[in-house]
Amino acid sequence: MVPWSSPPGRPPPQALAHALSAAERGLPVIPLSATKLPALRSSHKGDPDPVLCRGECGLPGHGVHDATTDPAAVRALFAAAPRATGYGIACGRPPHHLIGIDLDTKPATDSVAELQHLALRHLFTIPETVTVLTPSGGRHLWLTGPPDTVVPNSVGRLAPGIDVRGTGGYLVGPGSVTAHGAYRLAPGTAHLPPAPCPRTLLRLITPPARRRSTPGPTAHHGDGHGLVQFVLAAQEGQPNTRLFWAACRAYENGHGAALTAALTGAAVRAGLTEREARATIASAARLTTDRGLR
Repeated sequence: MVPWSSPPGRPPPQALAHALSAAERGLPVIPLSATKLPALRSSHKGDPDPVLCRGECGLPGHGVHDATTDPAAVRALFAAAPRATGYGIACGRPPHHLIGIDLDTKPATDSVAELQHLALRHLFTIPETVTVLTPSGGRHLWLTGPPDTVVPNSVGRLAPGIDVRGTGGYLVGPGSVTAHGAYRLAPGTAHLPPAPCPRTLLRLITPPARRRSTPGPTAHHGDGHGLVQFVLAAQEGQPNTRLFWAACRAYENGHGAALTAALTGAAVRAGLTEREARATIASAARLTTDRGLR
């Protein structure tokens, strides 16, 4: 079993070795490129219409859905992705049901302080746990959740600079090398197991399921109107990012299908082709579906 991260001054071992070590610990893994994205090309790239497939076709190339702890399968994935420089660890999967608290580094945002304020306000203790340092100066806290709880992914919803990686998401594993540097374990945490997520924090990151709205005028002109306007207001270089964000919010609130046409039209007016817009919305639908939102 290889170490989680390389000793100072030495080049990191191959990504495959780290991934196999994580798999031995029961952590499902996938190969990642230097951009932190899945290294395997989509099995459905080039299909005329977006496909909502999570690996049912039996082929690799489905992102986090390829994640596995089987050593032979891990080797096969990395053989198909020889340029992989790191690995991702799927969250929400047994036996650990991993939850990642991503403390980002952004201008004028102290995400560590934000988490501490949350703990004081809601009376929970931040446990000692596996902590991975990112090249940008951020950190990932590894927590475990109960098997019957689906934790959704979120960006900045808990507090500014704090993202949550849950079911359908993944964390970049320690020892991975990206275009911006290496991910490594924080000193003093290598021997720790992922700690159970405090109950209060778990409630904060798993909001109650919202009542699903019926497609119709309310969904288009009520909750969804602001999302459409958000896409329409995109500046050059922003349409795809804004569309993905808006589509995720729409699916999370239960009216993604009802807003597809309106969001597509807004994205086309903002500069995307219809095919690009529909592919982006399909990606948002896959992500939110993987969180347990139907």
